[in-house]
Amino acid sequence: MIKLTKINGDAFYLNPHLIERIEEKPDTVITMNSQIQYIVKEKVSEIIISITGYRRNFGLICEE
Repeated sequence: MIKLTKINGDAFYLNPHLIERIEEKPDTVITMNSQIQYIVKEKVSEIIISITGYRRNFGLICEE
């Protein structure tokens, strides 16, 4: 799970394996496979770094 922050400041954890897409419009919107959307404070680049770190911890990627 990766830690994210809702626009209201509440932190929550999200399973990155279920993310379909991430967009900045200008708020960052995460769309899940189920089409549920989350608006978060983090930028796309920060989320990608979190996902990469999460996957490295489980050995799911070798080099990124």
